Amino acid sequence: MNPFYRFSLLFGRICFFLFAKLEIEGKENIPPKGPLLVVCNHLSNADPPIVMMAFNRQLFSLAKKELFANIISRWFFSTVGAFPVNRNGNDRLALRWVIQGLSQDKAIIIFPEGNRSKSGAMIKASPGIGYLAIKSQAPILPVAVTGSEKIKQIWRLPFPFCSLKVRIGTAFTIPYIEGRLNGPLIQDIADTIMIRIADLLPHNYRGSYSS
Repeated sequence: MNPFYRFSLLFGRICFFLFAKLEIEGKENIPPKGPLLVVCNHLSNADPPIVMMAFNRQLFSLAKKELFANIISRWFFSTVGAFPVNRNGNDRLALRWVIQGLSQDKAIIIFPEGNRSKSGAMIKASPGIGYLAIKSQAPILPVAVTGSEKIKQIWRLPFPFCSLKVRIGTAFTIPYIEGRLNGPLIQDIADTIMIRIADLLPHNYRGSYSS
């Protein structure tokens, strides 16, 4: 964990524990080392720092490329371990970055829905997470966040003033699949991963995965 990330984590914990009611459940399920693909539902721009508060190891992440538009934000997000991703298409460079990071025993957080849910309920996952799970064979750790949909404005990140909860499930792996991978199979695996997240959420947050 680099010093700037450690400082950012400390600052974030102070903000979230002073100005929000943050509950964390399941910290004992976090593997202390080794490759880890952390998957989470997505309600707000505050979700990445909220999840990071629950981890005692550094989380690397993908972030929309628009966040790297100027030199200051680019420096900040790069320093805390984020990599730009184009959400409008299949970003092979970002996929390779994740697989390479996992091969180096990093913990990488992915929001499979790609975009924030405007309703607060889960939306259909993009197939990318299914591809990453198969190719990397890394353990997958499902995480569910609730309450962050109330943090809509960027200025509220340090001052959330709301109740938040992070539930961490049990890590699992996707069996190795031989042969050619097709779209429906990859999507099925992505949906299987999302169901693991949905199981950690209240019913009104499950959306496309409520059944």
